[in-house]
Amino acid sequence: MIFGTLGRYFFRRYLAITIWFFLGIISIVFLIDFSETAGRMSGLPGYTVAGGLLMTAVRLPLIIQQTVPFIALFVGMTVLIGLNRKYELVVARAAGISVWQFMSPFIAGAFLLGILTMAVINPLAAWGQRQAALVETDWRGQEKATSSKPQVPWLRQISGKDDVIIGARTVQENGTLLIDAVLIHFDSDGRVILRQDAASAKLEDGYWLLKNVTERRPGEIAVRKDTVQLRTNLKQDFVQERLTSPETIAFFDLSNRIAIAKSFGVPTKALETQFHSLLSQPLLLVAMTLIAATVSLKFSRFNQSRSVILGGILSGFVLYVVNVLVKAFGSSGVVPPFVAAWIPVVVALALGATILLHQEDG
Repeated sequence: MIFGTLGRYFFRRYLAITIWFFLGIISIVFLIDFSETAGRMSGLPGYTVAGGLLMTAVRLPLIIQQTVPFIALFVGMTVLIGLNRKYELVVARAAGISVWQFMSPFIAGAFLLGILTMAVINPLAAWGQRQAALVETDWRGQEKATSSKPQVPWLRQISGKDDVIIGARTVQENGTLLIDAVLIHFDSDGRVILRQDAASAKLEDGYWLLKNVTERRPGEIAVRKDTVQLRTNLKQDFVQERLTSPETIAFFDLSNRIAIAKSFGVPTKALETQFHSLLSQPLLLVAMTLIAATVSLKFSRFNQSRSVILGGILSGFVLYVVNVLVKAFGSSGVVPPFVAAWIPVVVALALGATILLHQEDG
């Protein structure tokens, strides 16, 4: 059916509606994100309107990636309702074509959209996240932190008798360059003996190179130094795996990064969850399409109320929220990453297929 004349016609309709939805979502998201970026960062020293437009553009793939499940849901509902109102599905049924036959082009379209998201949009989103962080750091320039909030500890290194917790405001160069770094030194009894605030901390071979450093010791006056070298046994590959966010790693690099992280003993739950979540994306969009079909196929013929369509939208939203929550559980190690990524998708597929079977086949 999918390769027949009618199947190609349905597939073209699905493709056209999908393109229009993408153009509309991109336009809306661009305007909203640019307004938010301008309001949040216009006071930074290096901000410009052109820079704001650039940051919005590079952030766009990440936001679009997050909206793809809803795009699949609304595209499925729009196409099916349109075909019903023009009695095209009625004619298809009269010709003896079952619901599974004329749904196959839409399912194939959703599956291909999921592959496109996984193979094209996600790498662009990962690249855009890294570039947006670089642009924001460049805007901040020499702006000094005015917040008194403690820095978030990211790394702990023990080198000889020196026990140090290292935090920073921004991470660049895959974790090897820390901006507005804070290093807190402890003695063998766990007491703070030194705090170093550095404009930047660059991980070199065997040491951290700190620049524009302010050192504070208990009971002593603060001392400023241009550069300080702090010995470390941390390797660059280890730091990269420890500090890099899963959202900044493209799908095709995830499996390799997981293997590297395991070799260093770094927790890989977040990376594995991200990998399986992207791998399940095509089937998630198929599940969204089946949910759309359950509330759209009989809309015109039985004059169902708008509450039915609202129920479909709500069902898709609930599936998305559950998927995000379970993914968070997988990233934190509460549930295995494979289970966190695949169980909601499999349950949604089974539920959508069951409802369609009940509606169409009794």
